Order: sequence, then C-alpha cells, then structure tokens
Amino acid sequence: MAVSYHKLWKMLIDKNLNKTELTRLAGISTNAMAKLGRNEDVRVKTLEKLCTTLDCNLDDIVEFIPEEKAKKGD
Repeated sequence: MAVSYHKLWKMLIDKNLNKTELTRLAGISTNAMAKLGRNEDVRVKTLEKLCTTLDCNLDDIVEFIPEEKAKKGD
C-alpha cells in the first residue's frame, strides 16, 4: 500500500499556509516535512501533530493507494 499526502498539500493551499509555516506551527522537523513531500512513511506522532495543528482527521491529509494503482501512476 502506497501513501499519498496530496490531500495535505491541498489543505495547505486552502488554508493559505506554506510548508515552512506548517513545519513551525506543528513542531515537526524539516526531515519529516521532506519525507511528506516525497510521499514516504512518517511517524504517527508527526501525523498527529499535523492533524492537531490543522484541526482535521487523518483521512483529511493522508490517502492510502493500493500498490497496483501506484505502479500505474509511475
């Protein structure tokens, strides 16, 4: 199962925030933000901080994509 944070980036646009501001507000590391940008796995604690900061649920910022669909997108 692949992970996509496309919903997170859409939410940032809707809330008029950039990645640097979100990193600071959520108290997450720049390394964690870089992993998010590459659709890599991050700690649940990082996702919790993002959801708390953005006042949203996990499914509002993360999408799980079956491997078959992820490979077709390559």
